[in-house]
Amino acid sequence: MVQDARPALSLRGLCKSFGKPAVDRLDLEIARGEFYALLGPNGAGKTTTLRMVAGLLPPDAGEISIFGVDARKAAVEAKRITAWLPDEPMLYDKLTPLEYLEFVAGLWSVPTATAEKRAEELLATLGLADNARQRCEGFSRGMKQKVALAGALIHDPQLLMLDEPLTGLDAQAARQVKDLLRERTRAGCSVILTTHILEVAERLADRIGIIQRGRLVAEGTMSQLQAQAGGEGRSLEDVFLHLTRESDAVEGRAA
Repeated sequence: MVQDARPALSLRGLCKSFGKPAVDRLDLEIARGEFYALLGPNGAGKTTTLRMVAGLLPPDAGEISIFGVDARKAAVEAKRITAWLPDEPMLYDKLTPLEYLEFVAGLWSVPTATAEKRAEELLATLGLADNARQRCEGFSRGMKQKVALAGALIHDPQLLMLDEPLTGLDAQAARQVKDLLRERTRAGCSVILTTHILEVAERLADRIGIIQRGRLVAEGTMSQLQAQAGGEGRSLEDVFLHLTRESDAVEGRAA
């Protein structure tokens, strides 16, 4: 069988302005089965980029291709193979996790038997099996985050986008989420996440992109970024601060 060589996500010249540029001619490519971390200071354009890929925000210009599907021209087809989990996910608090997952699966026309099996597996993996029939209104923020993640995965997306997915999770819950994401990439799903927890990006990501003022200023494996920042042994925090300061200096000289 010939392996599909199309990138999971391809962005070309992506632009979005809110008075001033938030995403500025961004080019980005993520491979099938790749775990990609998109890092940047607050206001760098990370969330805006993911919202455009998810179809929640129209770009001003540029191209978005998801496994070869033009997301601007075939929005429904693109959304069927993607999932988006914002940093503040919305749940229906009066539903139980099982009811919520049944509802989301129905929106994606997932067959009932398949949805039930996936829901049970996801809740067990995320440590929520004992809470499956309890209303979400009594859940902690971390538990709600895990239910929302299960909802994002119930239709078995090929591209999973996560905005600060570990916010509010304790160490055990964070490990469950990280293990699940790694399992998904091994199965061929592509994951792109934003996070301010640089240790997570350093440990999990196959490649890391650093975005600033809506532009990709550095990209590569951890070792490649270390080389760009001047040497081996630097932590991702050191690399991140060095490369963003360097970008600021270049921008200042060009101004």
